[in-house]
Amino acid sequence: MAVRAVRGAVQLERDEAGHMDAQVSELLTAILERNGLTTEDLISIWFTATPDLHSDFPAAAARKLGIVDVPLICAQELDIEGAMPRVVRVLAHIESDLPRAEIAHVYLGAAGALRKDIAQ
Repeated sequence: MAVRAVRGAVQLERDEAGHMDAQVSELLTAILERNGLTTEDLISIWFTATPDLHSDFPAAAARKLGIVDVPLICAQELDIEGAMPRVVRVLAHIESDLPRAEIAHVYLGAAGALRKDIAQ
């Protein structure tokens, strides 16, 4: 079993805790499903949020999904002029037999524009 990394992102429509929870939950669920993973395969998850998001920690959605024994951390994205607003990004470290080229990186909705080269 190899250690791999999987990326993902979602753009929120608004900065509200319930909305963030729903969108981040959808993103994490899609990452797990598209890569054939369970929570047992997770090593750690980094979440970042753009500086315009203040309503909640993205990691709170992971805890509500039952990801309770995996190290999680939240950080703020760089405040770059012209960057897409209201974005939560994920970098999950996983154990997987998938070759690196077969990892499904998940960019939901408008966030697909962030990484057209790897979004699936």
